[in-house]
Amino acid sequence: MEIAGYIGVYTILAPLLILVHVGLWKLFQKAGRPGWEALIPIYSTYMMLKLSGRPLWWLLLCFIPGIYIIIGVGIIIDFIKSFGKTKMTHIAGAIILPFVFLPIWGFDKNTHYLGQSASDDFHEKYQPIIRRSSVREWSEAIFFAVLAATIIRLFFIEAYTIPSASMEGSLMIGDYLFVSKFNYGARLPMTPVSFPFAHNKMPYIGTKSYWDGLKLPYLRLPGLSEVKKGDVVVFNYPMDADSPYYRPVDKQENYIKRCQAVAGDTISLISAQVYVNGKPVITPPHGQMQYMVNIDSNAISPKLQYDLHLSDIQAFTNVDYMMNMSKQSASALKKVPHVKYIRPDIQFRGVYDPEVFPHDANQRWNVDNLGPIIVPKKGWTVRLDTFTLPIYRRAIEVYENNKLQVNGNNISINGKKTNSYTFKMNYYWMMGDNRHNSLDSRFWGFVPEDHIVGKALFVWMSWDETSPFADKIRWNRVMSWIN
Repeated sequence: MEIAGYIGVYTILAPLLILVHVGLWKLFQKAGRPGWEALIPIYSTYMMLKLSGRPLWWLLLCFIPGIYIIIGVGIIIDFIKSFGKTKMTHIAGAIILPFVFLPIWGFDKNTHYLGQSASDDFHEKYQPIIRRSSVREWSEAIFFAVLAATIIRLFFIEAYTIPSASMEGSLMIGDYLFVSKFNYGARLPMTPVSFPFAHNKMPYIGTKSYWDGLKLPYLRLPGLSEVKKGDVVVFNYPMDADSPYYRPVDKQENYIKRCQAVAGDTISLISAQVYVNGKPVITPPHGQMQYMVNIDSNAISPKLQYDLHLSDIQAFTNVDYMMNMSKQSASALKKVPHVKYIRPDIQFRGVYDPEVFPHDANQRWNVDNLGPIIVPKKGWTVRLDTFTLPIYRRAIEVYENNKLQVNGNNISINGKKTNSYTFKMNYYWMMGDNRHNSLDSRFWGFVPEDHIVGKALFVWMSWDETSPFADKIRWNRVMSWIN
């Protein structure tokens, strides 16, 4: 992540967090506690439970995924009720805009600590003010927890898990990361009627979690920056628009790849090296690809595989193998006894792979050699002919919703004969860092701007299912920024 990106995140979050803690500091003081207690994580929650009269074992529930949202919101609601803030507007303000309301109440001379809001004495004493059953209190907590989580996920930040090896070794299977929605500007819902927290399928039953009878146009709020080359980006998988899913844009599966080229760039691959605008692009330091290795099978120990992160090992003979690894691992493997040679498994230029974009024999391209391709830019006009039409047809038809017909040498768009097209959106070229184990733009082409979800910020947890229990957490990756 760029320095500017770090600064942008802190510029927005830091003042808001400071305001929240200033408000809590003053409210703690009103309750007869030292203000500094509000600044200590976990302990401040413990004190809020004491001040509101809730069981202290609730603190343990704050560490359970999913449950912690409801419990956390409930703790905040009970805490502000202890200061007489019982109206629905008070609760909504404390949950949705805590950086506004907590400081206001903290400095308000008419706001006082009234006692433990969860106690029987409190309910009896302030019965004229508070007349709520426990069922209603929990309903409020759940409602505002869902509301707060929805707003945070929609406009600010959302958690994702890496399920596949397409970004290894930059991102590992089992990495849990946070993705910023505000870096590129939050995209407003395009399919607004959907079940909360379910992306496109209902848990367990697998039915659709949304109703596509109502669709809204693509709109994005202002962000800190545009998508840049080198950014690790989460986006909706464009091919989900096709059979058998026919999913709306914002309900297509979430993919994560690295942006290699932005709108207006010219991209090409020559012998697996990416070139943008004629200049070679630096390969991600931990990126992987396939190598052919001649090595005695006895030398490929589990320890060697783990230490060098060798994966997808395929044996052709007792000494000839194909395996995935990074350049650093390849250099280290060369020094291992019994290794006769090691070389990247790169396809030859001119060898046609029909699975590679644009799936046209006129462009004899493969995963290691393709292009040059100009990435469409909003307002750019492309001349349409037998060479360019296969490259840009899907963008014109599917992503920009035009009816394109070809009759011999004649091309018509929306019923009008033409030999050119002007694009309405910006597009991007996305690739996985695991170059020979990634379904990316080399197979399905461009990613439209309305498919962009957000920018990957940092890994907050990393869990290795293949390791023994004691080693399952990859501590070196916990709370690490994504580069």
